[in-house]
Amino acid sequence: MKLFVGIDISSKSLDVSFETSESDGEIKRGEYDNDIVGATKLKQDILSIIKDTDIGKVVVGMESTSIYSYHPAYFFETDEDLQKLDIETVVINPKESKRYKDIFEESKTDAIDAYYIADYLRSGHYSTSIVRQEKYIALQRLTRSRYQVVKDLGRAKQHFIQNLYYRVNKLATSDFKGDVFGASMMSLLTDEITPDEIADLPLEELSEYLNKHGHGGFKDPDKTAKTIQLSIKRSYKLERNIKNSVDVVLALYAGEIRSFEKVKKTIEKEIARVVKGIPEAKILESIPGVGPVYTAGILAEVGQIERFENEAKLAKYTGLSWKQRQSGDFKGAMTPRIHSGNQYLRYYVVEAANSIVHRDPVFKAYYDKKLSEVTRTPTKRAKVLSARKLIRVIYYLLRNHQIYKAEEVV
Repeated sequence: MKLFVGIDISSKSLDVSFETSESDGEIKRGEYDNDIVGATKLKQDILSIIKDTDIGKVVVGMESTSIYSYHPAYFFETDEDLQKLDIETVVINPKESKRYKDIFEESKTDAIDAYYIADYLRSGHYSTSIVRQEKYIALQRLTRSRYQVVKDLGRAKQHFIQNLYYRVNKLATSDFKGDVFGASMMSLLTDEITPDEIADLPLEELSEYLNKHGHGGFKDPDKTAKTIQLSIKRSYKLERNIKNSVDVVLALYAGEIRSFEKVKKTIEKEIARVVKGIPEAKILESIPGVGPVYTAGILAEVGQIERFENEAKLAKYTGLSWKQRQSGDFKGAMTPRIHSGNQYLRYYVVEAANSIVHRDPVFKAYYDKKLSEVTRTPTKRAKVLSARKLIRVIYYLLRNHQIYKAEEVV
């Protein structure tokens, strides 16, 4: 007989429902504090139920609720007393448990939520348990923080470009805008010198400024200087008050961008250090274009590959799986991707695949093939399908402890 423990988590409490594989509904319900004392009391209640009944396996499940579910999940997964039992700790995607609960159209209360989490576990539809080993969790804190910093950096850059358009619209919309975030350009656009003064500078002075601050990174500083001056001269002019406000905002976002880039660099340095201690890292880093950061991002979320029965389960966990549309003899040509899965893992897999495409001829050929198959959003489709292909490669390599060889695994 199995015991199913459904936990609805808030920042302060754990609402718990107990069911067994043979019971008709709840056998017990309780509320516990969301701290070490409350979790220990819940553990004792679980052990008490096992002692008084013929329980062979325990499944403890809770929804993934940001930071609130981490400590309870890790507690039940690693507790020494519970490890002596056949126990499984599961963190459920809230979308999955909500779909199950919505079938019954009940009211929304914590006690009801806990009941349906336990009932959902009893249905057997749950899939992957949590990442167990500390080395993966330590890495996960870094890779998820990097993910957030990258998103924040992207938003800051977007706001910078929007305000740059007000100030120098031709520069913001020119082909040159990809270099706007270089150190020399950021300094040039946000230093005390104004865009109007930049436009009036002798070409030699501006070219020298770019060459100095860009550490010789500009292939043709004279051409770059001409492009900047022409863009400024052809842009709309602003009234002084508006101009001053925009300059202040540009300086603020420039500072934010520099700060985010510094944080990102620090995190990536620590990621590279930590990932060296994980043996599987060498396997993924053998794939062309997959460096320590992408390797860490993938391993931190996948954890032990044994958690996944096959590559399809890993793909679904990543959110790189597609719904089938079929009725009778009809089979839909458009199959939308599922809107669930691990967003962090999906991000790192897609980014890694995009990097591999530029370095591995087999992946490049596959990408080009998918790119040419459709006219509707071909680039997005090719990127996502390349990422799905990478899932298959990752699963094969980690399962077989094998270094990447394109002719064998692709």
